[in-house]
Amino acid sequence: MRDETPEGPRPLRSGYTTGSCATATSLAAARLLLGARISDVAEIVLPKGRRVPMPLVFCRFVNGLDASAGAEAGTIKDAGDDPDVTHGAVVFARVQLSDQAGVRFHAGPGVGTVTRAGLPLPVGEPAINPVPRRMMTEHLVELATEYGYASGFEVTIGVEDGEALALKTMNPRLGIVGGLSILGTT
Repeated sequence: MRDETPEGPRPLRSGYTTGSCATATSLAAARLLLGARISDVAEIVLPKGRRVPMPLVFCRFVNGLDASAGAEAGTIKDAGDDPDVTHGAVVFARVQLSDQAGVRFHAGPGVGTVTRAGLPLPVGEPAINPVPRRMMTEHLVELATEYGYASGFEVTIGVEDGEALALKTMNPRLGIVGGLSILGTT
């Protein structure tokens, strides 16, 4: 009897979370705003300290060369061998500079909003979980220090077709409506 496939056992290929994608894209967009550097790749540090380069599919000013409107960057989510509904989706960030210190997060197209208590985020907040928020904040604060920028950032995270993809997840039952959650765990 012959084997059905010629494949042998191999380790699973690991991928990246939507939170890692959001971190890379927010960093690239902010770097474009602060340093006028268009990037093909954004290197981030994962929570366990590993540095990873993430390829970008775009990095540009929102309205041509008008930095006052902000910048955006996107990457294609690679879930590795994990059967993740977001595999192949474009995760993007739009970043604007702010007069207020700190980083404020917003749900863009395809990212849901929390509508029920019991999740780690309050009702009404964008469904961007605490670990990705922390990762983005740490990377943006480090970038701001590098460029001597003392104010804050408005960060909008989106996922192309995220609203349709979310219907294939538990999000609607958890009270996350309008799109996906931006997750990031080890």
